[in-house]
Amino acid sequence: MKMNGSQAIMEILLREKVEVVFGYPGGAIMPLYDALYHVKDQVHHVLVRHEQGAAHAAEGYARACGKLGVCIATSGPGATNLITGITDAMMDSVPLVCITGQVASPFLGTDAFQEADIMSMTVPVAKWCVQITSAEQIPSCFAKAFYIAKSGRPGPVVIDITKDAQLGMLDFSYPKYEEKRSELLKLDPLAVQMAADLLNQSSRPYLLVGHGVLISGAEKEVKELAEKAHIPIASTLLGLSALPTNHPLHVGMLGMHGNYGPNVLTNEADVILAVGMRFDDRVTGALGNYAKQAKIIHIDIDQSELDKNVKAAVPILADAKDALQALLPLVHSHSHPTWMEKFKHCHELEYEKVIKHELNPTKGKLKMGEVIHCLSQKNKGAAIIVTDVGQHQMVAARYLNFMTTNSHITSGGLGTMGFALPAAIGAKFGAPDREVIAVIGDGGFQMTLQELGVISQEKLPVKILILNNQYLGMVRQWQELFFEERYSFTEMHNPDFIKIAEAYGIRARKLTERQDLSEAIAEMLASKEAYLLEAVVEKEDNVFPMIPPGKSACEVRLE
Repeated sequence: MKMNGSQAIMEILLREKVEVVFGYPGGAIMPLYDALYHVKDQVHHVLVRHEQGAAHAAEGYARACGKLGVCIATSGPGATNLITGITDAMMDSVPLVCITGQVASPFLGTDAFQEADIMSMTVPVAKWCVQITSAEQIPSCFAKAFYIAKSGRPGPVVIDITKDAQLGMLDFSYPKYEEKRSELLKLDPLAVQMAADLLNQSSRPYLLVGHGVLISGAEKEVKELAEKAHIPIASTLLGLSALPTNHPLHVGMLGMHGNYGPNVLTNEADVILAVGMRFDDRVTGALGNYAKQAKIIHIDIDQSELDKNVKAAVPILADAKDALQALLPLVHSHSHPTWMEKFKHCHELEYEKVIKHELNPTKGKLKMGEVIHCLSQKNKGAAIIVTDVGQHQMVAARYLNFMTTNSHITSGGLGTMGFALPAAIGAKFGAPDREVIAVIGDGGFQMTLQELGVISQEKLPVKILILNNQYLGMVRQWQELFFEERYSFTEMHNPDFIKIAEAYGIRARKLTERQDLSEAIAEMLASKEAYLLEAVVEKEDNVFPMIPPGKSACEVRLE
């Protein structure tokens, strides 16, 4: 079947069952957009307002529905604007196919108009990169790209296509990319038995749940294993919503602003089972004093993560679901009431020192915690919550109840401000039947607020909650605690967010008084269309607990 390169790409998208793409046209990608015009009834194109928004929207889509996200940009600045989103997807293991246009092949290396060496730029931050310079390369390269993005530990791939390759003719056929024998994981039964033996002998076992549990769909296996062996479960930031927040064995969140018990008791566990998490520095704090007393079982699909940061007694290279299914019948039923009581005691201490003051203040300005708590109560843990990066992100992670699996989307590894609004757009396309709520700080909102145009044009009923403290709050907190209150360029003079939303035709309301909180949240949630609620909160509020820089998890501070 004869067709040009751009038509071949459209045929591939259809065969790969791609329903939505996020992009921004330009000169070097124009042939592909011309071909996209002819399949617009089958592939819905979302015109973002900045290419970074295309990458984040594709991330939100992929994370909400478990499918692969696709974004498109032109050459030069269009391609370079994707890089932040590509890096974010790489850090958080999100499968993307990122298609960039490129100048015609005769002009490569000549500093032609809008030429940029996107291959050299993205090789360090993508799972795979390829430049296509002739139409004949398109089918095999795309087949490999779709396979690589989804296989093993998912991640972003970059396909850079010269303009002449988009226009060139080829005899189209689409080969299936064949798995190589070396790419097939074989679960080691001896390692699984060793892990079971350690858990069966343990008196203080501890289960750490990471993003890999959600990616592999292993939520059921995690729950069954924990309940069978009576193991307390803590979640990383990206592991939240793998199981209901109110599960009796779920003891909270790990990390710099995680819960007190999950952090401090890390150094009392005798066996730690870590599933689909990478022992990030925000979880461990200083590695020199991290869980030296514990025998660690580490399950991960990425060989490079095993023994990278923390030495495992039993490393298991496997998909989380496969490993847990093999482990379940070998683990004995058990009970650890004394060990669980320690977590309960830590929670009571944290409640007295921190939580009750955050959730139930009686004077002063609104606190972020009480706003998030009210949202959680009225939403009942059913919505997909997409958060940006900063204090509001940590408060949301701490005080939202996640009752439905895969309900929490945030930028974890890269910590990208500006992530939430475009990611929420993508999430709504990925899960149109679920409520999607973006929780954003005033700083992050201003990085990508132009994507309100997408919400307006596409008529997306996305809800937006801005927690406005007129500061870059997380940086200000560090300046207060560790730089003697020298607030160096962190105070923000913000525009009128309500007028901006209304200029895009989006309903909006400003909340300043505590007595109006419940009604304002209810009004936002009841809206059948997009709605922006700006909550003006205390300016100089801090998020605790906190692991100070240079300290270990067990040195977490409550105040």
